Amino acid sequence: MRDLLADFDRLSASGRRVGRAVVTGVWGSAPRPEGACLIATADGVIAGSVSGGCVESATAMEIAEAIARGTPKLVTFGVSDEQAWQFGLACGGTIQVFVEPTVRPEILEEARREQGSVVATVVEGPGMGATLVLRDDGDEGGGLPAGLDRKAVIDTARKALSRGTSATVEIPGPGGLSRVFLEAFPRRPTLVIFGGVHIAAALVPLAKALGYRTVVADGREAFLSRDRFPEADELVLAWPEEAFAKVGLDAATYVCVLSHDPKFDEPALEIALRSPAAYVGAIGSRKTQAKRRDRLKAAGFTESELSRLHGPIGLDLGGREPAEIALAILAEMTAVRYGGTEGREKGGKGEGEQGS
Repeated sequence: MRDLLADFDRLSASGRRVGRAVVTGVWGSAPRPEGACLIATADGVIAGSVSGGCVESATAMEIAEAIARGTPKLVTFGVSDEQAWQFGLACGGTIQVFVEPTVRPEILEEARREQGSVVATVVEGPGMGATLVLRDDGDEGGGLPAGLDRKAVIDTARKALSRGTSATVEIPGPGGLSRVFLEAFPRRPTLVIFGGVHIAAALVPLAKALGYRTVVADGREAFLSRDRFPEADELVLAWPEEAFAKVGLDAATYVCVLSHDPKFDEPALEIALRSPAAYVGAIGSRKTQAKRRDRLKAAGFTESELSRLHGPIGLDLGGREPAEIALAILAEMTAVRYGGTEGREKGGKGEGEQGS
C-alpha cells in the first residue's frame, strides 16, 4: 500500500470515493504476492495491481460494487473460475482478494509510518473487517470479535512483523476457524553509503525507486553536496564512527562502503560488520578484498563476522559504468533482503572491475 499513497491522495483530493483490494492468498503461479494492492474509484479509475494485469478490470468492478454496497467481500480468482479466464488469469495461479469499500484509516496510518507494523484484519468469519494493529514498539490498537483468540492473532502478527511479509492465517473463534489477514508494513529500509563517489551518485536514485531511505556520508566536504546528491534523504559530513552513530545501524540498515580510501573504508567496515546491519558491502577488487580481510582478521574479526562482508560489492552483471555497478549493488541487496540466490560466489569478480 505504501507505493499507492500518492495515488490515493490524488484520487481522494478529486472528491472521489476510493476503495481497495488487497491480495490475501496466492496459490500456484499467480504473479503478485500477498499484500499487493489495487485501489479504484466507483467510476473505474485505478492504481496499483493485484495480478500483474490479469484480473485488474474484474477487481475494479468488485471495488465499485463494494463502494455501492458499503461492505467488504472476499473474492477468489483462479484457473477454474470462468470470470478469471474471461479477464485473462491464464497463468495457472489462484488468488484471493479482500475487497473493501474504503481504504481504512488504520491502513493509511501504518503505510505512512517508517517504523514497522502489522494490521491484522478478519477477512472471513464472524466480525469480517475487524482489525488489530501491532507495532514494532509493542503498541497495540484496534479490536477483534468477541471469542476470537487475541493471543493467537498477536503471536502470528509478531511473526509476520519479524519476517516483514504478509500472510493469511486461520485463528480459532466462536464459530470455528476465522481467516485473518496479516498485512505487514516492514520498517522502511535505510541505505547508508559511506563515500560520496560517482557510483554513490548513481546508487541513490535507484535505491530511492526501490523504497530505501538514503543517507550519504563522507569525511570529505568536496564529495558531499546537494548538487551531487539532490535526491538523498540525508547528507552526513563526518568520519565513519560519528556518521554511523548519528544514523544508527539496525537490522533494517544496508551499508555500502564506497570511498576507495582505507582511512575511511576500514573504520567503516569495523563498525558495520559488528552492527546488526542487514547488508555490508565494500567496493574494491578481489586483490584489495583479500588484503582487507587479512587486516580485519588481524584486528580480531572472526570468519563468521567476515562472512557478512560482500566484497567485491554487487552481483557480477558484467557492467563497468557507475549506473551498471549501482544496479549490481542493488541486485545483491535485493537478493539479501528477500533471501534470493545471490548469483555468484563471494569474491567472484575480476581484479580490475572495481578498482584497486
